[in-house]
Amino acid sequence: MVGDRAGGRRERGEAEADDLGALLRSLRRDLLTFERRPLPPLSRPRLLRWVPHLLLAWIALGTTLSGIDQIGNGYHLGTPAAIALMGVQGGAMLLALWRPACAFWLSLLDSVLVAQLALPWLSGQAASGEDAWPWAAPAVVAHGAVLLLLALRVPTRAAVVAFALSAAAGPLVQRSGADIARYSSTTALSIVVFGMLALLGIALRGRREARNRLVVQEEITAEERARRTVLEERANIARELHDVVAHHMSVISIQAQVAPHLVENPPDALKENLDGIRASALEALAELRRVLGVLRAEDPGAGGVGDDDPGTAAAPQRPQPTLDRLDTLVAGTRAAGLAVTVLGTGERRPLPPGVELSAYRIVQEALSNALRHAPGSTVEVALDHRPDGLGVRVTNTAPERPAAPSPGAGHGLLGMRERAAMLGGTLDAGPVAVAGGYEVRAFLPASGGPRPGARPAGGEN
Repeated sequence: MVGDRAGGRRERGEAEADDLGALLRSLRRDLLTFERRPLPPLSRPRLLRWVPHLLLAWIALGTTLSGIDQIGNGYHLGTPAAIALMGVQGGAMLLALWRPACAFWLSLLDSVLVAQLALPWLSGQAASGEDAWPWAAPAVVAHGAVLLLLALRVPTRAAVVAFALSAAAGPLVQRSGADIARYSSTTALSIVVFGMLALLGIALRGRREARNRLVVQEEITAEERARRTVLEERANIARELHDVVAHHMSVISIQAQVAPHLVENPPDALKENLDGIRASALEALAELRRVLGVLRAEDPGAGGVGDDDPGTAAAPQRPQPTLDRLDTLVAGTRAAGLAVTVLGTGERRPLPPGVELSAYRIVQEALSNALRHAPGSTVEVALDHRPDGLGVRVTNTAPERPAAPSPGAGHGLLGMRERAAMLGGTLDAGPVAVAGGYEVRAFLPASGGPRPGARPAGGEN
């Protein structure tokens, strides 16, 4: 038992040593480094991006000039020494814009050196006793600015350590000149100023990091929302195509069952082949229902294949729309306040149900977008029947009045692109030459299937 306790203490000691070692390594990485960490300019407005840099340069110039007077005349170090010492302090402020850790050590050591060089004068009989020491007022401002710039770009623990070193510098210098009584102490003032500026830098850095995390999270959320919209649209397309395919498979099975009765004394081979066709159709239909059944379950009211023998089921109660119902859709849009014209070119040919359904849905979504975003506009729907497929174009003019806020997710174009890509077609959308107008252009191949190597629309979120 004693051995277990000793082993536990040893493990805790090792863990604490590891934590302390990690802390020291991180502090060394943050403070004892020549790494370049430039101060980022303001994002906007663009004309004010470099204001912080110009402001700091102005403060550096002011503190340098005032420090030369105080150090040269107040501490009686002479003008050349004052220029050199305060030049280093002002240079540290500018250096902090790019290398804050180096600037911090340069500023701190320069301030301590100035305080030590002032000791002979302060200990003399000629000292007035009103000289600010160990931190000259300009040095407090300059070092505080450097500390602020450091806290903006290093972790909180490093900023706290830098503040502690700055706050301890004054008392340590005072201890070295303990026999000096003829000065006005600035230690308390420097600690207050350094603490406030370090706290301000830590708060601003935390705010910037929180804002950056929020931006990243919003981007991730937007990507997830777009991906979810694509998946929902694919599920909706699958439900619609389930109705179409199930209907055709049911018709095949019924026709295969009825066909032998249409021929007098049909050969056994014909009966066997037709029975095989019916069995294959029923099996395919059952597999289709098994795979897409969960999609149908999300919409219990939707029509579909019956629950009894799939081969004898009726057609869907609510057949999916085709271009034959386009006039009804346009009439409803006109009743909602849009002037819609329909143009048709080329010779209309029979198209696969999936192509007609997708064309109808694309026109429906484009008209819905025009209602939401271009109230009072004029819309033209053009259908171009070609030998190789169907071209769809929906163009609206500029809105006559501002559009009301739309509660939609704004991913209607994703659904249209998904439908076109599913059939191996293309869809483009964007503003037109007419100011404020918008156009949706799609082409759906008559084959009704994806082209080899076609890229899924879902990959273009």
